[in-house]
Amino acid sequence: MAVFIRKHPLEIPPPSEKDWLKENEEDFFLQDPDRKHDALPQPFRMINKLVMLVFENAMEIIERREMLREAQKLKVQPAKCFPTAEFQVTGRANCLAVSGKYVFVGLSMGLYAFKVSDCKEVCAWDAVKTEICAIHASDLGSERHILLAVDEMGLVWLFCFHKESFLLIKILNEMEDISKRSTCVEVVLSPGGDYAGVLLQGNTKAWLEIYRLPKDSWLKETEKNPGAAAGLACRERRSSWTSAESPVSANKADAKLSLPVLLLKVKPPKPITGSSFKSPVDALKKVDDGSMLGLGYNHLIKDSQWEQQEAIFCSTYREYLEAEGERESKEEIPRRATFHFLLPSRILQVGPEMKVQPDVAAGISVHWDGSHNLCLYLLNRPLKEKLDSDPKPDVVWPCAAPIACSAVSSCSRYLALACEDATITIWDKHLGYPLSVTAILEERLIRSIHFLRSSAAASDETPCPGTDPACPTVQLLVLCTDSSFYLVKAPGAGKSSITLLADRPEDPNLAVSAVVPVLAFPSAALVFSWNGTVSLMNTATSQIVYCFSTPPSHAVASPWQPVFIVDSVNWCLLLRGDEQQQADAMAQSRASHSTIFLFDFNSYPLKEAFPKEPDLPLKSLQNLPWIERCNIFLRDRQQSLLELRKQLPEYWSRLQAQAAAMDKERQKVKGQKKP
Repeated sequence: MAVFIRKHPLEIPPPSEKDWLKENEEDFFLQDPDRKHDALPQPFRMINKLVMLVFENAMEIIERREMLREAQKLKVQPAKCFPTAEFQVTGRANCLAVSGKYVFVGLSMGLYAFKVSDCKEVCAWDAVKTEICAIHASDLGSERHILLAVDEMGLVWLFCFHKESFLLIKILNEMEDISKRSTCVEVVLSPGGDYAGVLLQGNTKAWLEIYRLPKDSWLKETEKNPGAAAGLACRERRSSWTSAESPVSANKADAKLSLPVLLLKVKPPKPITGSSFKSPVDALKKVDDGSMLGLGYNHLIKDSQWEQQEAIFCSTYREYLEAEGERESKEEIPRRATFHFLLPSRILQVGPEMKVQPDVAAGISVHWDGSHNLCLYLLNRPLKEKLDSDPKPDVVWPCAAPIACSAVSSCSRYLALACEDATITIWDKHLGYPLSVTAILEERLIRSIHFLRSSAAASDETPCPGTDPACPTVQLLVLCTDSSFYLVKAPGAGKSSITLLADRPEDPNLAVSAVVPVLAFPSAALVFSWNGTVSLMNTATSQIVYCFSTPPSHAVASPWQPVFIVDSVNWCLLLRGDEQQQADAMAQSRASHSTIFLFDFNSYPLKEAFPKEPDLPLKSLQNLPWIERCNIFLRDRQQSLLELRKQLPEYWSRLQAQAAAMDKERQKVKGQKKP
């Protein structure tokens, strides 16, 4: 049996820790008599330090929150506004829409109509027992309204609401073959209800369909045969239809009015590939008009050049590409698009042979996710027997970065574009040039942008489309993905400015879920937070002036995605609320009824919180002759040149200072090179 003999005598190893206690310290008991008993061996001392570190960090967080709470108490608390009226609906309310004196509610089992004045139920449509997820409504006049409703299956239902009854006209994306059925992603109605846009997605592609709505024919048809609509009373139809009937049979039963006409079908832009042209002459033959920019398809760059450029880029920035990981797949997938209907303007040039009306949409702007181009299409197109499968845009605006979001002002004069590099451009469509170009310096992604109503444009009545005050100051509210939002001011003549209204909240419950402007008051915006608070902010002072609160027995339903609508005609806010015991998601899904609260702006002293400047005379550029339009354009350009002339001395002084600094640096480098 092997025996191992130690070569050296057994010794106690030296201490490995510098902070161990030393027994030869004579005055140790004078410093801390109890410390001798509290000394812990490893690893307990390390655990103790970690626990103390966690405790100290927790105390710092508690102290910081206490300071914020105390500072919040010292602030002037905004006044609370409780609802002036309320009404209950059967089922879960998913969406709201207001048109004229009616409010339409999309429920889990159909569609309901109520009067705004007394909140009484007028009509209900639940013939096919389908869940309505989105509603858009527009007032056609003469007590007629047009509605677009999207159900849970992605079908788009087109209704005409007349004499307090729903009349189903058509299901726009109805297909007999279910495998070929497309789902609706978004619907938009043009101002006045002349056109409707439907964004659809299939299995492998997406496209946008624009319909022309024959509202004049509908008015005549309902006047000639008033009993047709009256005979289709919703309650009677609901009892006569059985659950076994399909939406197709319901559609055929109600199709008594003229059907909408498919005017335009817009597809997402194809990826740019190598050129197949052999010479520049072949490429020029494909160009229809050389007076505008295109989408970049007619070029002379070969596939080999693209591959060579890709190889050079990958070799140059290999370390950065490896850090980012695998590159995104190039497979084409369904994409989303943002589109707006535009009134006639200088940007949308129409021929003299085409008659346009100032309050009827003349074009549409479309930008797809990840695209640098804003495409504009004219709507005054002659109806063809065969629809163009791939129409070309009439105007293309290329941007330096992909477009993240866009917005159009309520008067339809201004168009704002926000790119992924946080650059914001505000265009004056009547004059045809950019009014402001600003950027958020912080590295933040823009989530949405909204036009506010300036104090100069505020009046008791909403101005007609196409009319604007003289030399207005355009205000744009910018919401970022981190719940911070900014205010961009672009005066008619002068330098634009950007102001931080609210920074990113430290408390996650204070994250902003939605922001919507209130056009009834100047510089007013509603802010919805995740904790269920609905605040009215005065963006001119960055202060919360009022809070719209539900009764104590209720809370704002799904505050991360609130169900609400702001009525700019009747000056009220409609908000869905649920009882407190239904706060969780499962209880909300099983809720047998929902409560809609109405906040009448006229019942609160809101006008005192938003003072307005004296109203300026309104001018309509669309109704003016060309000579007066040119005079207005030249006068505005002259004012901008005067402002630019005032800024020229400052620019020259900066340029001279920079040139002097560069010259000094050059002389310094020359002096270092001399031996």
